[in-house]
Amino acid sequence: MRILLDTHCWLWMVGQPERLSQRARDLVQDPANELLLSAVSAWEIVIKQGIGKLELPGDATVVVPDWMTRSGVVALPVHHSHALEVSHLPPHHADPFDRLLIAQARLEDVPVLTADPAFRAYEVDIIPA
Repeated sequence: MRILLDTHCWLWMVGQPERLSQRARDLVQDPANELLLSAVSAWEIVIKQGIGKLELPGDATVVVPDWMTRSGVVALPVHHSHALEVSHLPPHHADPFDRLLIAQARLEDVPVLTADPAFRAYEVDIIPA
């Protein structure tokens, strides 16, 4: 199964796996699953580190690629079709990072592993974190 990881879930996976439910841990540890990390997440991490809302053990431009390699996630680029799909989403949630993740999940036809209840308002498959 292909699974799109919400940013916070990926950060929990690599640094605080105990924050994930047992089911979520089983899914992310199963080598049969392909874990996707969107470029949106890298953008969100860089912005949050830059404004002091996220602490990392170094510069995000080094830490994120290193953690991606270590965690075995597959990079999901943002395509124009993903960005344009946001225009079809109802305004249930104002977070631009999450809205783009939801658009990607819809177009890529993959579930999102998330703990964010706002995702439930959209027509997208959710795996509770």
